[in-house]
Amino acid sequence: MKEALDLSSATLAKLAKNEQISMTTLVAICNYLNCQPGDIMELEYDINKDTLLYQLKEEKNCKMKGSIYHQTQIKLAYNSNHIEGSQLSEDQTRYIYETNTIGFEQEPANIDDIMETINHFQCFDYMIDSANNILDEDFIKNTHKILKTNTSDSRISWFNVGEYKSRKNMVGDLITTPPEKVKSTIEKLLNEYNKKQTVSFDDILDFHVKFERIHPFQDGNGRVGRIIMFKECLKYNIVPFIIEDNLKMYYYRGLKEWDNEKGYLRDTCLTAQDRYKQYLDYFEIKYSE
Repeated sequence: MKEALDLSSATLAKLAKNEQISMTTLVAICNYLNCQPGDIMELEYDINKDTLLYQLKEEKNCKMKGSIYHQTQIKLAYNSNHIEGSQLSEDQTRYIYETNTIGFEQEPANIDDIMETINHFQCFDYMIDSANNILDEDFIKNTHKILKTNTSDSRISWFNVGEYKSRKNMVGDLITTPPEKVKSTIEKLLNEYNKKQTVSFDDILDFHVKFERIHPFQDGNGRVGRIIMFKECLKYNIVPFIIEDNLKMYYYRGLKEWDNEKGYLRDTCLTAQDRYKQYLDYFEIKYSE
């Protein structure tokens, strides 16, 4: 491996002592071994109790009512599902989360909408627990599996819950990556992203645009993609955001026009970020401007 990857003696010494190596070296080793970073290493982080991530983890562990964790679960699940066509109202979403029951006497609801709402709550918990980990295929596939478990889609043999699509799909009138090229295209996207020494707000948006254009799953790509954005914002201590219904069309325009004008998507997400900052201010959680 030393010769194949042209590793220096200093790098080998670091590996032997379990010391920190560069992201570029880590990605090269994973490519050589045909594995994910999480398969060969375990990351340790200094705990900063002032961060949003720390507070979300604490509140998740005790299911703290009325907290920012509580509010984010409901807001993110409702809006992300609603963008994709869910007919549940925000009040119904809140009722499911707060009571863990379904009791819409005069408001019939679609079973899949209910299941995907419950599953989205679990996706959010999984994302919080994985926030500091390197973004890899395992996280992406596991998030999709959680989202789609026990839905009508999961009973379709070719749908491949938790696996990449087996049939071609489109986003509106836009073609996406064909099934046979999804894995290699995702691997390339992850390698390019994980090689970055620093990750900016625009880097996260750029990953999201490319992910949505690949559209790796038969369905659920938008929700998985938005969970990924939230995760990466938490990891890099960037204020996360929730695309609400009244920003949906601006969000779609931003995705479509990213190559020509990055400001459309950036400004939409910054608007959403400003709204989330209001929660942070209310709960007195520190953040970087």
